[in-house]
Amino acid sequence: MTKTEFVEKYAEKTGMSKKDAAAAVNAFFEVTAEALKAGDKVVFPGTFKAEVTERAERTGRNPQTGEPMVFPAKKVIKAKLSDKLLG
Repeated sequence: MTKTEFVEKYAEKTGMSKKDAAAAVNAFFEVTAEALKAGDKVVFPGTFKAEVTERAERTGRNPQTGEPMVFPAKKVIKAKLSDKLLG
């Protein structure tokens, strides 16, 4: 499902105009991004949980040359969906 399709379905379910639904969806993702950037967890009980974690530096191999290389540490988003969404 694309964002446009999601906005259309959201507008149908809520009775909002597509313009207002798009604004609401955009606001949701902006607030979520701001919270994650600030280091907060985003939790919706019964649906999903997301948080930023630190991935440690690790070593690997270049698949073309076979030479060892270092992958630097970085921050990643860890998300977990509720079983209720999947089943």
